[in-house]
Amino acid sequence: MATLLIRGGRVVDPSQGIDRVDDLFIRDGLVVAVGNSGVQPVGKADETIDAAGLVVAPGLIDMHVHLREPGREEDETIETGTRAAVAGGFTSVACIPNTEPPIDTQAAVEFVNQKAVRADNCNVFVVACVSRNREGKELAEIGQLVEAGAVAFSDDGAPVYDAELMRRAFEYCRMFDRPILAHEEVLELSRGGVMNEGLVSLVLGLGGMPAAAEEVMIGRDIALAEVTGGRLHVMHVSTAGGVALIREAKRRGARVTGEACPHHFTLTDESLRGFDSNFKMSPPLRTVADVEAIIAGLVDGTIDCIATDHAPHAREKKMLELDRAPFGILGLETAVGLCTTRLIHTGRLDWPRLIEALSTLPARILGVNRGTLRPGAVADVTLIDPELSWRVDAAAFRSKSVNSPFDGWTLRGRAVATIVAGRVKHRLGA
Repeated sequence: MATLLIRGGRVVDPSQGIDRVDDLFIRDGLVVAVGNSGVQPVGKADETIDAAGLVVAPGLIDMHVHLREPGREEDETIETGTRAAVAGGFTSVACIPNTEPPIDTQAAVEFVNQKAVRADNCNVFVVACVSRNREGKELAEIGQLVEAGAVAFSDDGAPVYDAELMRRAFEYCRMFDRPILAHEEVLELSRGGVMNEGLVSLVLGLGGMPAAAEEVMIGRDIALAEVTGGRLHVMHVSTAGGVALIREAKRRGARVTGEACPHHFTLTDESLRGFDSNFKMSPPLRTVADVEAIIAGLVDGTIDCIATDHAPHAREKKMLELDRAPFGILGLETAVGLCTTRLIHTGRLDWPRLIEALSTLPARILGVNRGTLRPGAVADVTLIDPELSWRVDAAAFRSKSVNSPFDGWTLRGRAVATIVAGRVKHRLGA
């Protein structure tokens, strides 16, 4: 009977309304109690972690991660990606299906599940394709994919362009209470662009991707979700207009949720002035006004959660010219530091809201039994030192790739221990 005592930390669990200094007791991979009274004498645990000065939270969940396997193992593998996840404080990730081949069959779902079990780093929840082969022409076998374990559906990397297909996808997914995670983009408006369309793109002479390309498709999918009663989750919201559309849809009672990425509330399109492809992502970095709107959306709950859109690319791919380099950046190992630096230490969010965005609500949206420290819950726990100052060194990442725009940055706040089902999977400095 393995026991673990996490002693004297600031326990923050929005699922129970807990925010206090207390002990967390774990037995056989399950939470026994927050608070030591009547549970187990302090000295009897097999292992004790002194959490004084640390935030003790339900394990963080990143619901938007590209693990690249199968097909693009030169960028990342399930083993290296999940190792990066626990190093960043994440006990669970949802893997996106734009692999080669895409995750659109039961066998593909089972492949990922088996690889994740062998890696034995963190929980991997599979997001399967909306359409066969991600081609947007035929609906994937939604029921069979749910049976295989898919928690959600997405053609991320591209929108589902056929509105009738998307409507039927909402109808089928509603039958199984699964959300559709939507990449919102009108390709006719964004095609050929490498960055946000605006003054900076004009000055640099680079093709632009207008905010309208995102907002028009968000509007369409909200309308389809409302008419079908389906669940829409808007991925990587990057524009003020997108935030406003989601806010208004929620006021009408639509089953709509949204996520923001740390890079979209930290950086702006001004970062592209150096023509560094590590600042190239889709959707692109926008303006200061967009950044402020995203943060405001996180504050008032319009934007439910924070996800990284972790998108590794091998070094040689990102070394190409800006217009030829692929879109995407790493996120798993810098997310906590960016959130604490940009949101906590600036006073924009408090700890309960941040943990809700990083754990409680992702679990709820995906319908997975995580994101809580209730007695009997699986003991997935993240320990965060909110004051730890550290320098980002991409060369030391656990990820297989190094394409981070934050390399060399100094951040304040870091995950220092990651516990999955009661087992310490990562400890800073160990």
